[in-house]
Amino acid sequence: MKAKARKKRITAGQIIINAALALIVLIWTIPAFGLLVSSFRTPDAILGSGWWTVLPHREYAMAEQIQLPKETSLRAPIEVPGYGTYTNRELLEGVPLEGGQRLVWADRRERLLNVETLDWTANWSFTLDNYRNVLTGKTFEVNIGGTTQTVRGDNLSRAFLNTVTVTLPAVVFPILLASFAAYGFAWMRFPGRKSMFVIVIALLVVPLQVALIPVLRDYTTLNINGTYLSVWLAHTGFGLPLATYFLFNFISQLPRDIFESAFIDGAGHYTIFTRLILPLAVPAIASIGIFQFLWVWNDYLVSLVFLGNQPNVQVLSMRLADMVGSRGNDWHLLTAGAFVSMIVPLIVFFSLQRYFIRGLLGGSVKG
Repeated sequence: MKAKARKKRITAGQIIINAALALIVLIWTIPAFGLLVSSFRTPDAILGSGWWTVLPHREYAMAEQIQLPKETSLRAPIEVPGYGTYTNRELLEGVPLEGGQRLVWADRRERLLNVETLDWTANWSFTLDNYRNVLTGKTFEVNIGGTTQTVRGDNLSRAFLNTVTVTLPAVVFPILLASFAAYGFAWMRFPGRKSMFVIVIALLVVPLQVALIPVLRDYTTLNINGTYLSVWLAHTGFGLPLATYFLFNFISQLPRDIFESAFIDGAGHYTIFTRLILPLAVPAIASIGIFQFLWVWNDYLVSLVFLGNQPNVQVLSMRLADMVGSRGNDWHLLTAGAFVSMIVPLIVFFSLQRYFIRGLLGGSVKG
């Protein structure tokens, strides 16, 4: 009896946990979905309604227009033929009619009224012009509020390529070096091993901002400031401590019998590392690779300090910051630019997510 009651309690707890997780996922997904939808909407659609209007909803749509005489006074009660007499304020707010309709001003100056019917609708006015605008530097003509304007694109393509150029080496270098270091700390015996590992752990608490100015002075002395090499070295140095510690926890828990058998067969450390460690540590490498990729891809401070803010070397985070300053009201362009910066991290995460949990839990449970 107790066992059955306990089983019921566990089942109820699982339902609560799953419901809470589903709610959290929904809360995080809704803004991303809104960002995606807004990036495909026209400027007029964004100014006139929210992104959620793409979903089926009830909305008033014009069924009939009534033209009143031009001399109609707005101060006196207004007689609408066939509908009755109303005040100007009532017509501004909308007068409910029978059958779910309402009577409302369409244009007070022209004395034009709308008879609107509440009906199910969805706003599906989508366009690819937003992405063409932000990805190229060409000149475009856009219609906003009935006015045609000529604007120049933001040319995020160059910033996108700069970000890829910065990110790929800044992810590969620290993870590769950290893998070698983690293997050495875990399975090799040499003088000062424990002291060096303590130093690596201590570097985890060094704030990034503290090291920027000293490193910048050294780069200026070496004449490499403003080059991609300076950013690669900075991200490699700042990313190594955590990557080494993370991979050490995984590699140190691998079965010792594997290494003993490899040594008996005559394999050296390099062969063991390339043939055994790297294939077995793929989940951990993928997990820390996701973190490192996201940090570097979304980095603003390191790139700004070591690369500068010149258009030919700007990364996406800097270019988007400039767009926020220059196009603060152009939501259709800002959302498109934001989603351009999100698409690659999403692809990387979903491509490696099957290794993510395995990598995070690697080394946490023995046996």
